[in-house]
Amino acid sequence: MIIFSSVFIKEKPITGDMKFINKNLLIQSDWLTQDKVLQKLNNVNVNKAPGPDGIHPRVLRELCVEICKPLFLIFRDSFLSGIVPEDWRKADVVPIFKKGLKFVPGNYRPVSLTSVAGKVFEGLLRDNIQEFIGRYDVIGKNQHGFMKHRSCQTNLITFYEEGSRSIDQGVAVDVIYLDFAKAFDTVPHKRLLFKLRKIGLDENTCSWIENWLKDRVQRVVINGTFSRWTPVVSGVPQGSVIGPILFNLFINDLEIGIESHVSVFADDTKLGKVIQCEQDVTSLQRDLDRLGDWALKWQMNYNLDKCKVMHFGVNTQVIYTPNGTELGKSKQEKDLGIIIDFKLSNNVQCQTAAAKASKVLACIKRGVHSRDENIILPLYKSMVRPHLEYAVQFWAPVLKKDIIALE
Repeated sequence: MIIFSSVFIKEKPITGDMKFINKNLLIQSDWLTQDKVLQKLNNVNVNKAPGPDGIHPRVLRELCVEICKPLFLIFRDSFLSGIVPEDWRKADVVPIFKKGLKFVPGNYRPVSLTSVAGKVFEGLLRDNIQEFIGRYDVIGKNQHGFMKHRSCQTNLITFYEEGSRSIDQGVAVDVIYLDFAKAFDTVPHKRLLFKLRKIGLDENTCSWIENWLKDRVQRVVINGTFSRWTPVVSGVPQGSVIGPILFNLFINDLEIGIESHVSVFADDTKLGKVIQCEQDVTSLQRDLDRLGDWALKWQMNYNLDKCKVMHFGVNTQVIYTPNGTELGKSKQEKDLGIIIDFKLSNNVQCQTAAAKASKVLACIKRGVHSRDENIILPLYKSMVRPHLEYAVQFWAPVLKKDIIALE
């Protein structure tokens, strides 16, 4: 529990320019109805784990008709009063391994299991906020994370298309990969609420979210053993329904004033700039400084050890210094799960995907005795093909040896 709670930040007092609230609040449509609650209950995934309240999603799904009206009344009263039930502000944290050494606690991502009934209401509120975002075009086109009709694939294609065109013309391109340290866990609540009110969300929604974030507690669950409850003083819960859209709204103004090409997927940020003269280098460095100022103002910290610059094409291999620290250079980076090298060659990605798929296929062959089509085919489609098809429109093989390896 200590490793997960240690990443929380103590929010600094907000400055004068953060006390401005848009008075022209936009009225939301009537989005909370009994029929919509019933629809959400019918779509509850019964295979998900219950939250700290112990109410299993199967109970909500099978009794949806009977509990639809009581839940609707609870949801309506909670939203209008701005008071969130205590059970909805508790979370069981399950550590999910990311990469690196398994015995290092910092290599695990905390995923929160919260009340399923609370998630149903979060889903309704999220749909309303997304409708608001789409109607008023609140979030910029460079944000591809958790957005309708956008994905990792659209992020990669739109960002590297311009760079590859410049490289084909013999022009150098510098791309800087930026990484926030524990981004979701360090979002300061008062600053988040300021931004929500500034974009025009109605006061009922903002008050409910403010109460939802207030006095949250969590505990770690490992093999049925629980830690003690610990206060959550910052961040939006990873594993919540509404958390991702709140993070998008918080980071939405990141690109304001940036001259370089910016592309964002949640907290993964890339800066790209065609380098033809010294002024282009200065401009890119200036953008880095602006991002550093943004992070300082909104209390988001970059993990400079993971921030890298990749030089595409022939250039002077210039040095960039965010916050006075020299940025490390890289010839190969994994960007949203796809391996990118300084030549924009897809050879390494093709060979890696083929190797992963082959390993999984070998495990199926060794572990499953039957060769019945009804058994093998579903396993192949669900476990092997995803390695070969993920964002394949971006890294589709060109060389004959790569095509053969994948086939």
